[in-house]
Amino acid sequence: MSAALNNGNTEIVVCDAMQVYRRMDIGTAKPTLEDQQKVQHHCIDLVEPSARFTVSDYQIAARAAVADIHARDKNALVVAGTGLYLTSLIDDLSFPGEWPEIRRELQEEPDVNTLYRRLKALDPVAAANIERSNRRRIERALEVCMGSGKPFSDNAPGTGAYPDNGVVQIGLLWPRDVLVKRVAERVNAMLKWGFLDEVRDLRKSGNMSITAKQALGYAELLRHLEGKCTLEQAVGDIVIHTRQFAVRQERWFRRDPRITWVNIEKNPVAEIGAVLAKHLN
Repeated sequence: MSAALNNGNTEIVVCDAMQVYRRMDIGTAKPTLEDQQKVQHHCIDLVEPSARFTVSDYQIAARAAVADIHARDKNALVVAGTGLYLTSLIDDLSFPGEWPEIRRELQEEPDVNTLYRRLKALDPVAAANIERSNRRRIERALEVCMGSGKPFSDNAPGTGAYPDNGVVQIGLLWPRDVLVKRVAERVNAMLKWGFLDEVRDLRKSGNMSITAKQALGYAELLRHLEGKCTLEQAVGDIVIHTRQFAVRQERWFRRDPRITWVNIEKNPVAEIGAVLAKHLN
């Protein structure tokens, strides 16, 4: 634990779209109880997996957490994984309305490529900025286009603007070969820790939202439990999809010129300690 974090004056605000769900612990790499005892964490275990939780909900919860931390004269260290959630917290990002009936109609379409083509026809700007595999964002963009009659891209200037907001941002860069190895090791470790049992228990509960079911790792293991693939195939898919996700993450954050990048070799906490110490007093 870096001294910059271990001085009792810093609390962590987790910025992860899936760690907000209770009982989704192993597959989301949620902070352990030991981690939480060392440093207080916020914005985890906010809702049940059955609940619909949006970036707007996260913005409200995270901003309240940061305000609370600052009110107690402490530092808020935001640990980010979900780019849009981070943008909603640190920049002036507002959100359009919701159209549940349209959303339900879109969720009934089994082919994400069909949805993507519809979005490209209605809002090519939004389509160009959303990964073709990101069903959640494609559905949301289509919902807004169809419900409001206006392009979704008109509502989100904050994702392409990088104002000086006073927030210190530090990005971690792993060598690609090391990252590939770490992904495989992490997936295998999660399975040893009981990831499959975690997914099996969630499936038995029968109360996972569509978003929770689509979570990385959970979607693949659910397919296995439904008899659609072997465990070996599911694990292989998790590794591949996690690598692809890591590339998308880096691509998202690379666009932000405000980020200071640190090349990591072995220990990210130790290697960014000096950078953090300059800002966390």
